[in-house]
Amino acid sequence: MPPFGAGACGPRPRNPFPDRARHRCRPSERGSGTVLALGLGLVVIMAVALLLLLAQSAVAASRAASAADLAALAAADAARGITPGEPCAVAREVALKNHAAMVACSEGPDATVQVRTELGAGPFLGAARGLARAGPPPPPGSGSTP
Repeated sequence: MPPFGAGACGPRPRNPFPDRARHRCRPSERGSGTVLALGLGLVVIMAVALLLLLAQSAVAASRAASAADLAALAAADAARGITPGEPCAVAREVALKNHAAMVACSEGPDATVQVRTELGAGPFLGAARGLARAGPPPPPGSGSTP
């Protein structure tokens, strides 16, 4: 047993601040809370950035699909003679007005048109693609349900 006044770290001198002397021999953990908070903050920032990228890709996919839908509808109207113009040329104009590029356009039987569009989604995400087909409704009694 150490003599009176001697601790595990050796003899203790008289200290005018006894509260500070109590923790003198323990390993210092000062600043560990700051490091933990910074690490947690970094994880939160990365999660928010990932969510923003996912939201941006969802918006780009929706815009590409909308551009393909509108282009296909306009091309189908041109194929049926409702509006003037060549169906694929009309589809290209509508896609460009929706900030998308028409990648492919094909006219099918009975005035149906299939259109593929592509829209730039940003530097990190690449391109979003849309595909749509439009045409007149099927004749009654053809076996398809509305």
